Order: sequence, then C-alpha cells, then structure tokens
Amino acid sequence: MDSVRGLCPLQDDCESGRYPEPTNISRLIIVSRQPATFSRLSSNMSPIGTFFGDAIYKYDAPRQGRLFAGHPGRIVLNKGQNFETALRDLDGFERIWVIFQFHENEGWRPTTRPPVPAPGRERIGTFASRSPYRPNPIGLSCVRLLRVDGLTLYVDEADLLNGTPILDIKPYIPMADAFPEAKAGWVDEQPKELWQIVTSLEFDAQNKWLCENSDFDLLSFAEVQLCRGPFDDSRHRLEVDLACKRGVLAYRTFRISFEFDEKMQKITLISIFSGYTAEELADLNDKYGDKPLHHSYLEQF
Repeated sequence: MDSVRGLCPLQDDCESGRYPEPTNISRLIIVSRQPATFSRLSSNMSPIGTFFGDAIYKYDAPRQGRLFAGHPGRIVLNKGQNFETALRDLDGFERIWVIFQFHENEGWRPTTRPPVPAPGRERIGTFASRSPYRPNPIGLSCVRLLRVDGLTLYVDEADLLNGTPILDIKPYIPMADAFPEAKAGWVDEQPKELWQIVTSLEFDAQNKWLCENSDFDLLSFAEVQLCRGPFDDSRHRLEVDLACKRGVLAYRTFRISFEFDEKMQKITLISIFSGYTAEELADLNDKYGDKPLHHSYLEQF
C-alpha cells in the first residue's frame, strides 16, 4: 500500500477527465482543440442562473444524478429579469429538466470510453454517450425539485458541478418524457447491479472530523466512485490489489483504504490516511495549501 502514497496530488486535482486511448485505435481519434462557444449559435444565449452543490471537482460529480440522492443543491436564478414570474406554477412538479453548460470542458472527441463499458465496446460514439466533451458544451439533467423559494430552486439528484451555468429549466412531464420500455442500445448490455458501500467505525470518525474541519466529504466521493465496483482500470485515482481484496482510492491529497467482496458486491471503507509521506509533510513547501489540515488530522488519528 505504501506505493499508493506516490499518487500525484496534481494528477488528482488536474485530471482532464479524458480517458486513456487504447493504442490499437488511437489513430482513429481526432481531437478538436477549438472550444465551442455560444456566440456562434446565438448572441442572445446567456446563463439564467448558477447551480451550487457539493461536487466541486470533476471527479466529485456522479455519473448519473439518481446515484447522488441525499446531496441537495440549489439553482439560483439571476435577478432583474422577471424570472420570479417565469417560475410561477413550477413548484407543482416533482422533477425538472435542467439545461446547463459544461463550463470546465474544452474541445471534444468523436468517440469516448464510457465509465462502465458494455462487453466488447471499449469506445462508443460521442452522440451515443453522456460524455461532457461535446461539439457544443451543453448538458441535460433530470433532477428532483424539492421546493421553490423566490429565485432559488432547491433540488436533489443533480450531477452538476458547483458553479455550473444554467441555461434553461423545463418541467419533467411523465406522460411526454417517460418511455420505460424504450431500447437503450449499448446501455442495455451494461451490468445493472450497484455495489453496496458500507463504512467502518474508524472511517466514520475520520470522515466526520474532515467534514467538520474542511470542505471534504470522502464518503460521498467514495459512493460516487465505487458504486459500480472497484475494477475500472481507467481511473487514475484507484489502486486495487486483487489478491488481497483491498484497494486505495485517492481524493486530492487524502487516501481511502477499502476492502471488497466481489461475490457479495460489497465494499467496506476502512480508513482515511494522508497521501503525504513524513518527508513531504516536513517540507515547508505547501503547493496545495493543505499541509496544516494534514498535520491536524494526524494529531487526531
């Protein structure tokens, strides 16, 4: 496990989100470096508000909002545009469609590797995926509407990053929007079962301390990253020892130790430890500004 401490914090924070390209098809992948802008579509298109929530970094965001229940966020609409009137009658809907901008992504690829590939489908076409790297950086999410208060919409089950620009809001109408019997292509070939995530008492105490002394919630992060199992080898923040049935998941400069039971599809979060070595913590250089937090954490645990 000591080798995992070498995982680079810079890699954790600045990971691009683009998956590694298999060498046998790398020649087929063309990357556009020109970011899409809304000015080419319409000079009148601009955000109507901003989303605020728990997911700060790209790797915090769940792959589907329904997997992130219990982590409420809010959409705050801009003042002075009569949006109070535009929100009238919306509070009767249980769910809403949120159209937003992928504001932290530039460029796009014609193919992408899905987080949970179907057997024999390592890469799929971008238009057959929910990849955030698209010709126009527009996202669509169906979230649960909790309540409306003035210009603020309180929501849950959102897969948006904190600070995401909101472009539009529409009501979700089951009669028109739900087609439960519709075929879903390669998605129908994916494994359907979610893994159970449980915690040890040691992990609970450590995570509680971090939640109280920082903006970190490593339980939420682990639930997002591991709910489909610990075997996604495309993740740079994950190290798994198949023989010992144990692994380490990196969150910024902290590490989560866990064990797993493949037969039961169960993951137990064991403990949280610092990703810094003793020598690195003794070094006065504090590139990420978090060494005081690590020192305090180690004094507690």
